[in-house]
Amino acid sequence: MGDHIIGDDWVPDTCTLPTTERPLRLAEFDQFFARAVRGVDRLSSGHLRLRLDGGAQVEETARELTARESSCCSFFVFGLSRSGPDSLILDVRVPSGHFDVLDGLEARAASVRGGE
Repeated sequence: MGDHIIGDDWVPDTCTLPTTERPLRLAEFDQFFARAVRGVDRLSSGHLRLRLDGGAQVEETARELTARESSCCSFFVFGLSRSGPDSLILDVRVPSGHFDVLDGLEARAASVRGGE
């Protein structure tokens, strides 16, 4: 099952997370994607929407994980909103110089989610 995971070569050089910690962060995202993501929509080159399970634990994890990611990759803009009692929307936006990072995140979310 692990061989379907997208590599970490899309992580930008501008990321300030120490290289040794990146595999741990990617594993956290993989776990989150596998557990929480119900759908992946690419709305534009710079805008990815993840449809999430609406549980309280999912919301807490999403807020905590995106806050930590924003601190090391400041170009990310995350928006979390409730689209219904049982669903959340996580919008991920990046500026034009980082579309490849969003491509990698989208591929990773779709790959992990498809592996369930």
